[in-house]
Amino acid sequence: MAIKTVFTTGEAAKICKVSQQTIIRCFDSGQLKGFRVPGSRFRRIPRDQLFIFMRDNGIPTDALESGKRKILVVDDDRDLVDLIVDVLERDGRFETRSVNNGFDAGMMVKEYRPDLIVLDVMLPDINGKDVCQRVRNDSSLDEVRIICISGMVEEDKISELRGSGANDFIQKPFDMEKLVKRICILLDIESFV
Repeated sequence: MAIKTVFTTGEAAKICKVSQQTIIRCFDSGQLKGFRVPGSRFRRIPRDQLFIFMRDNGIPTDALESGKRKILVVDDDRDLVDLIVDVLERDGRFETRSVNNGFDAGMMVKEYRPDLIVLDVMLPDINGKDVCQRVRNDSSLDEVRIICISGMVEEDKISELRGSGANDFIQKPFDMEKLVKRICILLDIESFV
């Protein structure tokens, strides 16, 4: 995968985990250097300038350096976790961490700050719904996307999960390609599947 050298304001916002308006404001005020696409109002930000901006503003630059999206896999089924992690790591666009219960998930989300969480609903200690709510109650995690996975299919339970902040739901057992595709859609990256 080629490392991007120029970013749109939307891409820069995702990397910095701030709103696109913030990036546009910093661009227009000269805090964030870049250029406009000739003959259009589109702003573009070179990688080196984005790096300087992130460093100067205390934003972790690891997302920019690796260019990979961070995925946290939360499930107590270790075989499934290994399979998901293996598929995502082989894809090359993702970096993953995994935990096996809700408590660790809560700690890891704060420390690792993933772009997306693949979350099993039926965890041994905390219900996946509670994990969703905890993530959604922390405004610094607004950009985190959550895909819930579960063998249960009751519509009301699924809508409860969405109400708690889940962005998507996939029923177990599922096809790995389907999971990767949904991750790509939620993270707004091209799906090669």
